[in-house]
Amino acid sequence: MRRSVERILTTHVGSIPRPAELLELGAKKNATAAEDTHDAQLKALTIEIVRRQVAAGLDIVNDGEFGKESWANYIMKRITGFEVRSDQMRPIEWLGSDRMRFADFMRENFPRAVEGVPTEACIGPIAYCDRRPLERAIGNLRAALAASNVEEGFMTAVAPASTAYDGVNEFYPTDREYVFAIADALREEYLAIHRAGFLLQVDDALLANMYDHLVRQSPDRYREWAELRVEALNHALRDIPPNRVRYHVCFGSWHVPHVSDAPLEEIVDIILQVNAGAYALEAANPRHEHEWRVWQRARLRDDQILIPGVVTHHTTSVEHPRVVADRIVRYAQLVGRESVIAGTDCGFAQTNVIQRVHPSVMWAKFDALVQGARLASEELWGRR
Repeated sequence: MRRSVERILTTHVGSIPRPAELLELGAKKNATAAEDTHDAQLKALTIEIVRRQVAAGLDIVNDGEFGKESWANYIMKRITGFEVRSDQMRPIEWLGSDRMRFADFMRENFPRAVEGVPTEACIGPIAYCDRRPLERAIGNLRAALAASNVEEGFMTAVAPASTAYDGVNEFYPTDREYVFAIADALREEYLAIHRAGFLLQVDDALLANMYDHLVRQSPDRYREWAELRVEALNHALRDIPPNRVRYHVCFGSWHVPHVSDAPLEEIVDIILQVNAGAYALEAANPRHEHEWRVWQRARLRDDQILIPGVVTHHTTSVEHPRVVADRIVRYAQLVGRESVIAGTDCGFAQTNVIQRVHPSVMWAKFDALVQGARLASEELWGRR
C-alpha cells in the first residue's frame, strides 16, 4: 500500500454517482439487451470513470462501484441462504433513536424509517454462489487501470457486520455460527480482489450505525455484537496481508438528521482490531470533525495509515482547499505525515439510483481535495 512519502496522497471511499447511460444500460439489460452488449458498455464506462478520477488528480482510484446496485445489498444476489419477505416489515434498527427523535422529518423525507423495510431472512446455508459479477468487475477495473497507467487501485466489498443489515437468522443455531458463515462466504470475494492485485476496501457502516440501538440495551451488548463481527471479519481476511486492506467505517452517512452517531472515542479500539493497513473514517462530517482529538490518544502502528475524510459527501457546499489542507495538516501532526492519505467521508452514491450530491459537485469536491493535499504537502514538507 502506497504511503505519503514525498507528498500527501489522495483517494476516495468508492461509490460514484452512476451516469445516465449506465442507468439506461441497466434498464435495457433487464428488458432486451444482450448480456455481451451490456458487459462491453459497462467496461467502457469503467475505463472512463477511472480516467476521470486520474485526470482530477486522485492517486488511488477505483471503478466507482459501477456494476453494483448498492454498497452493501449487492451481496444478496451473490450469496445463498436468504429470502426477502416484502410482507414482513422490520424497523430500521440502525437509525437508532433518531428514527423517533426526528419522526416528522422521517415521515416526510425518509418514509422507510416509519414504515420499516422488508425482512432479509436467513433460511438456509450461506455460500458464495455467483462469481460472474465479481469477475466482470475485476476484469473491467484491471483494463481501466492499465488504460490510465494507474499505480494503485482499490475495490470495495461489504463487511460481515453490514451484510443483510435488515436481516434475521432463522437457520443457524447461534449468532456466532451465522456471522462466521457470512464471513466465510465473503472471504471468496476478498481473496478474489486481493489475488487480482487490487487493494481490498472493506465497507462497514453498520459497525458504527448499530451503536445507539445496542448500547441502549447495554454498553456490553454493543461491544459483544461488534467484537464478534470484527473477529469474523479477521477470520475472512486471514492470509491477506494487512497492508493490502483498507477498512472503511462511516457514521450516520444517510441524508437525514442524526445526533445519535457512535462517538469515535467509544469504538476506535474495536475499529483498530481489524487486521487492516489503513482505516478510512469520516472527519469532515460536522458531527465528527472534532474527532481528530481521538488521535491524541489512539495510536496507529508504524506501518498503518489513516485516511480521514477531508471533504464530505453530506453537503453540497464545496470545501475551500485551505480548509481541506488544515484538516490534513492536523492529522499529519498527530499520526505523522507519511501515515495520512487524504480521502472523503463516504461514497457520493449510496445505490445505483441514489446520489448524495450532483456529480458536478462531487468533481468540485475532488478538486478541492487535490488542491488541499497540495497545500498541505507544501506546508508539511516545507517546499513548493
